[in-house]
Amino acid sequence: MQAFDLSPLFRTSIGFDRLNRLVDEMRNWDSAPSFPPYDIARTGDDAYRISMAVAGFREQDLDVTVKNNVLAVSGRIANGKAGDEARYLHRGIAARAFERRFQLADHIEVTGARLEHGLLHVDLVRVVPEEMKPRKIVIGGGGPAAVIEGSKAA
Repeated sequence: MQAFDLSPLFRTSIGFDRLNRLVDEMRNWDSAPSFPPYDIARTGDDAYRISMAVAGFREQDLDVTVKNNVLAVSGRIANGKAGDEARYLHRGIAARAFERRFQLADHIEVTGARLEHGLLHVDLVRVVPEEMKPRKIVIGGGGPAAVIEGSKAA
């Protein structure tokens, strides 16, 4: 992929550093980690769930944090005691450490996480502030004050 230098665009704009960071992350898309596999599902109008396959990990081995609109899920299995290690003939269940990051959109909040049957479920909800929700403005008929829907003129 050809590299593009977007720095001239950002010299005259303020607050678009997030866009620059997203473009940089897209450049490294091919080298993104593929472990552990995950699903993202929409569970309601404003609700989502990320499910990650983390077989072999316990709750104390996993860490879920949110900072600056980035959800980071990491896992590291604590080393066992000496002599506790089994002699594997084949090891197909990955137990390696991982960190997976998800860029969250504005107004997305993490409401909870739970480990169930080898799947880590992280629940998300979009909370739109009242001032950003659409509201209907009734257009008044020629008078100095507009009539608000639901009120009566005196």
